[in-house]
Amino acid sequence: MADSETILEAKGLTKEFRGFIAVNGVDLRIRRGQIHALIGPNGAGKTTCFNLLTKVLKPTRGTILYNGDDITGLTPQAVARLGLVRSFQISSVFPHLTVLENVRIALQRAAGPVYQFWRSERVLDRLDGKAMELLEQVDLQTFAGLQTVSLPYGRKRALEIATTLATEPELMLLDEPTQGMGHEDVARVTELIRRVAQGRTVLMVEHNMNVVAGLCNTITVLARGAVLAEGPYEQVSRNPAVVEAYMGAPEAELEGIGH
Repeated sequence: MADSETILEAKGLTKEFRGFIAVNGVDLRIRRGQIHALIGPNGAGKTTCFNLLTKVLKPTRGTILYNGDDITGLTPQAVARLGLVRSFQISSVFPHLTVLENVRIALQRAAGPVYQFWRSERVLDRLDGKAMELLEQVDLQTFAGLQTVSLPYGRKRALEIATTLATEPELMLLDEPTQGMGHEDVARVTELIRRVAQGRTVLMVEHNMNVVAGLCNTITVLARGAVLAEGPYEQVSRNPAVVEAYMGAPEAELEGIGH
């Protein structure tokens, strides 16, 4: 694979907690323009690996490259400025502000010193046009004036994605984007991710295998902190080692596991 095709790469990524190895020598390549899922049974090391890639945790050993540059020692804020943004990490939703105000604040932060918090309402209003464009991308334009606390759960997730888009990410990292949702919200958020992935790369941790099967180009399966398998869903779901890791027996296929 040519370097230009790789947006994020981990080499020998390892994380130890007081002798316990949570992530063990993980090699990972995320191809530019793809939707890539990180999956695995409970305790597989998905969340720890995700936290290493998004710089929430520092690796014990290993290297992380973003667009070919070593970002292993950088902070989450520093990598966000480079275009690697974790949804719900840099952005946060303020429940007692309106939906529009939340996106406007995200735009304000992304703009830096030009739009400081103490600037006048008139200056902030200039961002409303861009904020409405982002709300339209996530089908929230009709909710713009609603207080965020009143939004249904699935719509709040859509708002969190909108505030992440305000930072103009090149690589968006989503942690369990459909967790806790009913069927209707899962379908809506899945379609939303497909839409916002146009022109950018997405790496996601997701338990819902139906979502993974329908969305993702490549799936990396972790088990006991190490890469167990990698490939498209059709291939990974039939891998006996993967099925055994989830089910404890190699007879079944992965179809629908985690739904």
